[in-house]
Amino acid sequence: MNNKIRIQLSVMMFLQFVIWGAWYGQLSKYLFAINFTGAQVGNIYATFSIAMIISPFFIGMLADRFFAAQKVLGMLNILGAVLLYALTQIKTYDTFYLVMLLYCLTFAPTIALTSSISMRQMKDPEKEFPLIRVMGTLAWIAVTNVIGFMGWGDQVNIFYVSMIAALVIGVFSFTLPDTPPTSSGPVSIGQIVGKDSFVLFKDRSFLIFFISSILICIPLSFYYAMGNPSLTDYYKDAFMAANPGESLPLTFFVENKMSLGQASEVLFMLLLPLAYKRFGIKNILIISLLAWILRFLFFGYGNAGNNEWMLYAGIILHGICFDFFFVSGMIYTDKKAGDKIKSQAQGLISLATYGVGMFIGSVLSGIVKDKFTTGIGADAVTNWTSVWLVPAGIAVVVLILFFLFFRDKETPLPVGA
Repeated sequence: MNNKIRIQLSVMMFLQFVIWGAWYGQLSKYLFAINFTGAQVGNIYATFSIAMIISPFFIGMLADRFFAAQKVLGMLNILGAVLLYALTQIKTYDTFYLVMLLYCLTFAPTIALTSSISMRQMKDPEKEFPLIRVMGTLAWIAVTNVIGFMGWGDQVNIFYVSMIAALVIGVFSFTLPDTPPTSSGPVSIGQIVGKDSFVLFKDRSFLIFFISSILICIPLSFYYAMGNPSLTDYYKDAFMAANPGESLPLTFFVENKMSLGQASEVLFMLLLPLAYKRFGIKNILIISLLAWILRFLFFGYGNAGNNEWMLYAGIILHGICFDFFFVSGMIYTDKKAGDKIKSQAQGLISLATYGVGMFIGSVLSGIVKDKFTTGIGADAVTNWTSVWLVPAGIAVVVLILFFLFFRDKETPLPVGA
């Protein structure tokens, strides 16, 4: 890969994650600011999971067969920019939900497209892709810090930032190296959902891992949907207690604080190969599940006063929670599946986790938030300790299930077995 292509792919990945990072973590705070309920917020977050379920069908039936990937990426982002602008004009739940669903249907396929375009231009993806992909994490950190410093977390500006980035990458995509279709002929639904990889379910440990992956995405959704508003409430409460009668400041820099979670992702990603070699897959996954439980206890019992360190610890634990479970899980799946079905197996895991698991988690997080909230609108008060104990409890169940039934074996299971 020459330097020109490397720079192009890095810019592509950076812009793509600016789009995502600008709205995803802040969406709930904005929606609560315009008086949406917890259930409504959860349902709107779930539109992303619906799109992730549909996305493989779109890529498999259209992008892989008829059009160059970079052109599809460009058109989807330009259409997405139009829908992002529409979101800035909407304040009613039903219409917002519909337009958000349409937007997510344009955005979800771009996640796979950027990876596909990158890897197709590489001679050695295992070595070259991480250096490109890390630009996405750096973009997420950068854009959330900008939003935090500007105090835009609860404002419509989050969509304007995404819209501008979408327009830029939409035009830029047409300058990317040509990535023509790779498939021809008919495609079945079974191929897209990874039917051949179903053979892995004959292995009890893989089945336990698969179920655990879906279940742990429920707490993950709680973090994405409710992390920002809960931390914002903690800092508001602390400020009002210390400064009675004073006006709240423009921002508490919650987005800046939460960006430490992405920074820890980078650190623990670098540590993962060493940890994997030293502890093995089962212990790595158990460490991750313990971290999930601990982080939600920190969020539940922390505050912006004497226990502020708990809030920071809960954020920083994101690296262990995410990398040690999901990334090591990808490695485990890759080794378990073997060469013939590894792509289908990875696709199946993604469909189950980011699709099914996070859909359930998004909807449930909104229901739980409403259950432990009294008052309406600006007068609403949420018992965040009770909210965070729910995902902590789910993580405990996953840990027990995993500890009792998972066995550390990575031997590939033949497709014909």
